[in-house]
Amino acid sequence: MANQNKEKPAILIIDMVKYNFDESNNIPITPLARKITAPINKAIGVFRREGWPVVFSTDSFHEEDFIFTGRMKPHSLEGTEGAEVTDELDYQEAKDYWLPKPRFSAFFKTGLEEWLRERNVTLCAVAGIATHFCVLTTVMDAICHDFKAVFLEDCITSFSESVHKQTLDLYQRNPLYPLMRVASSSDLITELLQDK
Repeated sequence: MANQNKEKPAILIIDMVKYNFDESNNIPITPLARKITAPINKAIGVFRREGWPVVFSTDSFHEEDFIFTGRMKPHSLEGTEGAEVTDELDYQEAKDYWLPKPRFSAFFKTGLEEWLRERNVTLCAVAGIATHFCVLTTVMDAICHDFKAVFLEDCITSFSESVHKQTLDLYQRNPLYPLMRVASSSDLITELLQDK
């Protein structure tokens, strides 16, 4: 008998855009972002093979946006090359969903909730950058929209290893477990495949 409680996962890959991979921008997250491309690509391959949705959600800002009235400088502007998915990831336009986002969470004013519901998704596996910012807000919003959420610890990073680790340490043990949790991509995929 089929498992009636099996998960229907989607992988959400956050802000892996050309701006963040451009060495000339001299941002500290670039070399760390490069380190997570291989595990993300491996996870993408499994998700595609299994017919599970692959979503690339990327910054798509406007120069006059409120967020740029503070210290943050305009970047990843809508329609520019810097806001496109990095060539270092296995993004396939015909198979994957590219979802530009106007703020930090992949759920904010993007229609992502409805898109996931149409595909009967129950669990969001979140990859990309940055662990303490856009990954975190996406995980939190997934929970707020009644999806289970997993920080894919080997597929996310911050501008420093210590900030990445400190953020994950906060959520290793949390009152929402197992609805929100931290796991490696290989452990989650093994679990999902066993659950089929």
